[in-house]
Amino acid sequence: MWGPPGSALSGLLLLLLALPPGAGGAKDCMYCELTDTADCPGIPMACGDNEECFVGQGTAQDLGPVTSKGCVDASECGRQEPVTYQGVTYSLTSRCCDGDLCNGGPPTPAGGLRAGAAAGLALGAPWLLQGP
Repeated sequence: MWGPPGSALSGLLLLLLALPPGAGGAKDCMYCELTDTADCPGIPMACGDNEECFVGQGTAQDLGPVTSKGCVDASECGRQEPVTYQGVTYSLTSRCCDGDLCNGGPPTPAGGLRAGAAAGLALGAPWLLQGP
């Protein structure tokens, strides 16, 4: 049973509901459309369960590099694929990383958001389970 509203179990439930989105399962990655500029900070986006964050670096003969960021199916990490940017075909290689926002943006604490949420639950659980 869930117990009365002031019980430890209901407190644990409230703590779990207060975790930010993406704290269990899918991760957040930075997204940046294919560009030829060196500065591609990106914007946060939510990825699917089987996706990884990636940074894509593309090259074409006698031209500068292109870059993109986002989510990609885990099976496509490290693959080289042709992409067209401004009428030129580039060879784009996707390099994947593990963890929320690992492909750009502000650095996250070691282990990312999920590790911090798990540590908070582990540290708070004994307190929550104590009786009144």
